[in-house]
Amino acid sequence: MTSVEIVEVAPRDGLQNEATLLDTAAKVALIERLVAAGVRRVEAVSFVHPGRVPQMADAEAVMAALPRRDDVSYIGLVLNERGLDRALAAGVDEVNYVVITTETFSRRNQGVSVDECVAAWHRIGARAKAAGLRTSVTVSTSFGCPFEGEVAPETVTALVERVMQTPPDELALADTIGVGVPVQVRDLFPRVAAITGGIPLRAHFHNTRNTGYANALAAYESGASVLDSSAGGIGGCPFAPNATGNIATEDLVYLLHRSGVDTGLDLTAVADTGTWVAQQLGKAEAPALLGRAGGFPA
Repeated sequence: MTSVEIVEVAPRDGLQNEATLLDTAAKVALIERLVAAGVRRVEAVSFVHPGRVPQMADAEAVMAALPRRDDVSYIGLVLNERGLDRALAAGVDEVNYVVITTETFSRRNQGVSVDECVAAWHRIGARAKAAGLRTSVTVSTSFGCPFEGEVAPETVTALVERVMQTPPDELALADTIGVGVPVQVRDLFPRVAAITGGIPLRAHFHNTRNTGYANALAAYESGASVLDSSAGGIGGCPFAPNATGNIATEDLVYLLHRSGVDTGLDLTAVADTGTWVAQQLGKAEAPALLGRAGGFPA
């Protein structure tokens, strides 16, 4: 491959862990900026309980206000069938469902056991496909759990095998708390690819321990055709202690472009958006570095 697709997650995974709640107009403006920068898949909202994740309470209003384009796909995260009902009514283009490798985090994040979570996916996947939606499944805590520690590759592959009984259109491996390193990435992605039968693999990394960018490049080199990132590097998981933001889109794009990998994104426009969203959140600076250092050559 000489190109990779970027899924922009700042409007969902980025904003969900921020103390400052942006209004609907600001969220729509963020997504419009990202689309103008070349992003063509945006995880725009999540349909979760507003009491647990108040940052996503206006998901329907955001979807209703977004400009629709044939070349842009808006993704809604769902964790249960009620979430799917809302996503279908709101008119998302794709649904992303999350399964978790460990019992403790599954109950903390979704309030169900791993078995219950997988069973729900089979129902949700079938319903979403019947409705004509593209589907993806994210395997959370693929490299480590904040409560149970190390997660063995065999645990991940066993879970993927169960998920694949109702195959999604895409499968993502997520380092939810940013503990993985490239050697693990290079080991795990080929194992999963051997199970998934050629469906696209996606990678979702957090930069908690400053390994996220190296992991993203390792995932690309190991067969991932899609990478998640968040403009400005904002975000994290509200149910994982000490989880910091996703890898920043602008920093990732700089790394990829300098490595000869095309993304279709305008680096300057993405960096400007990262700076802008940090300002909207009341931050002195975005976690991303490119907005401060600038590209090279200048």
